Amino acid sequence: MRLRNSATRRVEPFRPLDPDHVRLYLCGPTVYDRAHLGNARNVILFDVLARLLRHDWPRVTYVRNVTDVEDKINARAAETGRSIEDITAETTGWFHEDMAALGNLPPDEEPRATDYISQMIAMIETLIARGHAYGAEGHVLFSVASYPDYGALSGRSIDDMIAGARVEVAPYKRDAMDFVLWKPSNADTPGWDSPWGRGRPGWHIECSAMSKALLGTSFDIHGGGNDLMFPHHENERAQSCCADPGAGFAQVWLHNEMLLVEGRKMSKSLGNFFTVRDLLDRGVPGEVIRFVFLSTHYSKPMDWTEEKAREATKVLRRWRDLTAGVTEGDLYEPALQELRNDLNTPGAIAEMHQLAHAGDATMLKATARMLGLLTEELGDWHRQGPADGADRSLLIEKETQLVRMRAWAKENRDFSRLDAMKTALTRAGIDVRMSSDGIDLVPNDDFDSKALHSIARDEEAEA
Repeated sequence: MRLRNSATRRVEPFRPLDPDHVRLYLCGPTVYDRAHLGNARNVILFDVLARLLRHDWPRVTYVRNVTDVEDKINARAAETGRSIEDITAETTGWFHEDMAALGNLPPDEEPRATDYISQMIAMIETLIARGHAYGAEGHVLFSVASYPDYGALSGRSIDDMIAGARVEVAPYKRDAMDFVLWKPSNADTPGWDSPWGRGRPGWHIECSAMSKALLGTSFDIHGGGNDLMFPHHENERAQSCCADPGAGFAQVWLHNEMLLVEGRKMSKSLGNFFTVRDLLDRGVPGEVIRFVFLSTHYSKPMDWTEEKAREATKVLRRWRDLTAGVTEGDLYEPALQELRNDLNTPGAIAEMHQLAHAGDATMLKATARMLGLLTEELGDWHRQGPADGADRSLLIEKETQLVRMRAWAKENRDFSRLDAMKTALTRAGIDVRMSSDGIDLVPNDDFDSKALHSIARDEEAEA
């Protein structure tokens, strides 16, 4: 297997620290609201990664945390008048539902930050003792100057980081870049007793403490969206390497690129901001969302478009029709090799198209499931779609018939029968899509099953 390591800027062979136990950590949600569409990308990425690792290695531990103490949560509680406990419980449940709807398996461990406060305090004490942190006015801050390798992960100089970050100016800081490990809490915010008074952890120390508790001081893969590389992952790395010098923390840093919607950055002001639930409630199947995400390599920006969703729906309908009732066969090795090559999911999907073209249903089904596709859990949309059962079988027959009719029409320069069939199908609520690769019949919102079967009966009568 080869992976793109953000720390080295190279795609390089992946060799686990312990071949008998691969360990990976993904920064999970801060639970104060619904997961937006971009939040799902690294969850899908790490789900496929964990599936592949489990195929290739005997034991895998996949950890994805829940941040349930953070200032955004406090702000939401103050804004709504609801308790922090109610907000975090509700939004954690939403996150689980939405990620499951996209076909993601749960992680092996899902630590909540509030369950690891004592480990965070212990790590902060270690950093102070080693000269990497200091207390000031009820705060504890990490001294960036104490760690010469700071900035190596994100590849930024200190000046670049100051210019590109919203650095909090505070009189108790020794340096503008120093960041908070512990902060004081007032009566309205969550707090725990500590050597520095009642307070709560900074965001960055949470992941350092939880990953150490569950995966050790050194583990294989750490990931998240590339927006987390700085400051969150840079700060995590600094804390952990200073608390446990020589351990190395994460061997590989895996970052996915961001999401666009119809070619533009997702923004509420542009009206193109979607949560996962927004799309699910609009009737976009979770499996279709997953397919669209996997159709772009994780290292490239992914553009969500309605056209891509329509094409994914068409492909998945065909694949589900082809694999209906068959058992899984062997995994297709060329597709597996694509996945092992830096998780090249578009390449794996291209290989699966070849399987479908060859009619190899058993191998297609097994290979698709490595990507979390064509599972029973995600199949309801297919059974409930506008074209069902005999409708889909008939549509496949009509596609084959139209291919023959088009060939005859071109040879005889007579397109009347072909045009008449296209018109009848369009009136039945079916989009007729012709290309050099073939003909696709896609039911739209006006699909009329009776009209489709009437076309077939009329043809039988004429024959």
